[in-house]
Amino acid sequence: MNNPIIKLFRSKFYTAMLLLFLVLCIGVFGYRFVSDYTWIDAIYMTVITITTVGFGEVNPLDTEAKIFTIFLILSSVVIVGFAISIITEYILSRNNFEDLKQRKMQKKIDAMTDHIIICGYGRNGKQAAKKLLDYNKQFVVIERNKDIIERFNEDDVPFVFGNANEDEVLYEAGIERASTLICALPNDADNLFVVLSARQINNQMTIISRASEETSYNKLKLAGANNVILPDRIGGDHMASLVVIPDLVEFIDNLGIVGERNINVEEVKVEQLYNVSEVRTIRDLDLRQKTGCTVIGFKDAKGDYVVNPEASTKLVPGSKIIVLGRPEQIERLNSEYNIA
Repeated sequence: MNNPIIKLFRSKFYTAMLLLFLVLCIGVFGYRFVSDYTWIDAIYMTVITITTVGFGEVNPLDTEAKIFTIFLILSSVVIVGFAISIITEYILSRNNFEDLKQRKMQKKIDAMTDHIIICGYGRNGKQAAKKLLDYNKQFVVIERNKDIIERFNEDDVPFVFGNANEDEVLYEAGIERASTLICALPNDADNLFVVLSARQINNQMTIISRASEETSYNKLKLAGANNVILPDRIGGDHMASLVVIPDLVEFIDNLGIVGERNINVEEVKVEQLYNVSEVRTIRDLDLRQKTGCTVIGFKDAKGDYVVNPEASTKLVPGSKIIVLGRPEQIERLNSEYNIA
């Protein structure tokens, strides 16, 4: 917790506990050596004195012991009172801050539209969140492990605490306003249930689900997932490719993100490039001359892909182009066409 208010109360809390410990030590050693009590009797006398419970003395006190007791009572009243107020204030301020932070985060989530929801913040969920942060995409993470949320809640990642299987939690994450759902839960049955629930709530959103078993692939597709990813199969294929075509795979691995937040592959809707009332071609845009980016792919309105499209390809409404360029060229493209 990096909040300065919490830090202040925490330092006062430690100070109060230290003062209590010092009073306890002074009392124990005082009764042990001033009144010649045993260690147990000295601890007992110290505790009943500083807590003012009113029990009788273990043995009658002489003049020196009485003076010491007066000093211990006066000092402990002040210190114990101070400690109780600080400890109470620390606990209340911590709880209030947590509530305030949660309400602020929920307000931020409620204002999101066309955002992405990630269910689960394990290995796959973290990788998805990192990629989305690199592309400045709005997203929310649903996680049921409170320790994980507390560990990563300072990473600019908005969390919703709860089980993604519950509709109420999905609604807290803004499922009805979201554009995409990423199911990255470790259990295929949980992913299947979330996909079913999400598809019933929002039948327009794109759903991408993780699957551990190949037998779950068709079930998740039938439940409503647009894409199903099998990390183990992808990992094995990738390792084999590094043996067969290592340089090509290494080059492809370096596409997309080069370093932190440096994008060199971008997908762009044609509506962001020009007024589609009058259809133009890739040649007409002349992106290579204007931005330095090269068009390496085209996706038409039906969803069919063309690799290395011809310059005469018509950029009809609803289609997209995929461009490749160095990070500064991609930035020039985004700046030239005001692409967020």
